[in-house]
Amino acid sequence: MDRLIYTAMSGASHTMQQQATVGQNLSNVNTPGYRAAVNAFRAVPLVGDGLPTRTFVVDSTAGVDLSPGAMQPTGRNLDIAVQGRGWIAVQLENGREAYTRNGSFQVSPEGILQTRAGLNVAGDTGSITIPPNTEVTVAKDGTISTVPTGMPPNQVVLVGRIKLVNPAEAQMVRGDDGLFRTKDSKPVVIDIEVTVAPGHLESSNVNTVEAMVNMISLARQFDMQMKMLQSADNNARQASQLLNMNA
Repeated sequence: MDRLIYTAMSGASHTMQQQATVGQNLSNVNTPGYRAAVNAFRAVPLVGDGLPTRTFVVDSTAGVDLSPGAMQPTGRNLDIAVQGRGWIAVQLENGREAYTRNGSFQVSPEGILQTRAGLNVAGDTGSITIPPNTEVTVAKDGTISTVPTGMPPNQVVLVGRIKLVNPAEAQMVRGDDGLFRTKDSKPVVIDIEVTVAPGHLESSNVNTVEAMVNMISLARQFDMQMKMLQSADNNARQASQLLNMNA
């Protein structure tokens, strides 16, 4: 009886972990550039006496779906979307680099180009400073130019270039903050082949319908595991009653 309890309990526990992953994906449906997490169940044989007929079920994070999302026009000068493969480099508070596909930027009170989370966008030579009272334009190669408000276009000033990289997908891992890093945590060199679409944002690649179907399926699996636990408890109670009657 204990074997049934532990096997069902293991399945229920890891089913809840998968539900949490699917819930996280659903909560980021509207997050620009979000990459859906992919989970899978993995069977782990039990080692012990008797035939290997029982297994524990373990939740395994198979990886991340890196397929591109749809391009959404915004018309905003500080919005960019990476076209095809590639990443936008940002500077972490500890000085290291991380990478994102979310190109929704803002300018800090100090004039630094930042992400919505307040991280500095990495440039060719460090942070990118935007002069006050200027109109910002981003080129396809990530070059940022400004024109003083009300001045003719011939007053263009280049202020920097966004660091665009294209590391191997197998080397990318996602952190708890949603940003990606390389497995060796080393900065990636600039790739001049990566281009961006100004005035656009890349939508999340989460398939809402598929995620909802997965959530329903996992809920049913969890209910089945709970029924197995209830059955094991009822069987144990009935066995105890029979033993007491024969005592």
